[in-house]
Amino acid sequence: METRRTIHNATLFAVALVLASCGAKKTVMTGGSAQTQAAMKKSDAVSPSLHFVQQVSDQRLYQKNIVGDMSFSIKAGSINQTLPGQLRMRKDEVIRLQVMIPLIQTEVGRVEFTPDYVLVIDRLHKEYIKAEYSQLGFLKDNGLDFYSLQSLFWNELLLPGTQKVGEGDLDKFTAEIDALGDEVPVTLKSGKLNFKWNARRADHHILSALVTYLGSAHGTSSLAWNYGDFKAVGAKMFPASQSFTFTTNAGGKTQQATVSLRMNSVRTDSDWQALTTPSAKYKKVEAHDVFDKLLNMR
Repeated sequence: METRRTIHNATLFAVALVLASCGAKKTVMTGGSAQTQAAMKKSDAVSPSLHFVQQVSDQRLYQKNIVGDMSFSIKAGSINQTLPGQLRMRKDEVIRLQVMIPLIQTEVGRVEFTPDYVLVIDRLHKEYIKAEYSQLGFLKDNGLDFYSLQSLFWNELLLPGTQKVGEGDLDKFTAEIDALGDEVPVTLKSGKLNFKWNARRADHHILSALVTYLGSAHGTSSLAWNYGDFKAVGAKMFPASQSFTFTTNAGGKTQQATVSLRMNSVRTDSDWQALTTPSAKYKKVEAHDVFDKLLNMR
């Protein structure tokens, strides 16, 4: 059935896009940045740039869980689909995207990112892959990291080589506070990677992030992430609307895809299981075969 195939392709391509998007971050993250007493006791006479970066960093949530129903949209090639779904995230454990069939709300696919592996489940064809990041061909070449992706989904700054950005890391970022307008660019350069966040001057919320990578194996790629519809989560705010566009010229041909997530509500429910165990009735397939199919939309 054509509708069935379209839903399946949209689900699979969304998974591929999220994975490929992470390829823009060329570092395998290990460990965290220690928040030392020396860093906490810095002189009050900090630069205006560092002071602004500190205020941006202070906007991150303290909650462990973020969950909510969502509208999932994707535009890529001939695909232009909007489907219902769910987003479930548990800090430092999992990021889960689930896509449903409209009206009947039956799950057709899910992807789970954990610090150690990626799990992709295709419920229509009763197949799944479970692989370490190093096993996924094109992802291995680009470098993929759970903590970078987590920072983007959680609307935070990220620093290659760390699990999270600590107080002592903030002087590595530069806030262009003299920039005109309501947004202040915050930048970071790390090897072949360039990062740029735009934070609102008034409340220091990150409104967009841009990651660009220039590599020899896969050419130039960029990941543009936008945030909106901020909703209160405790004393902080979280963007209920997120969209990200991945652009690459790998293979000499420019390709672009955009995914949009619009959450109906933002909750902090904790009564859900973080990790999925595929049914014994599902067939485990090779990662490289699945991702070749995903990237070629077969």
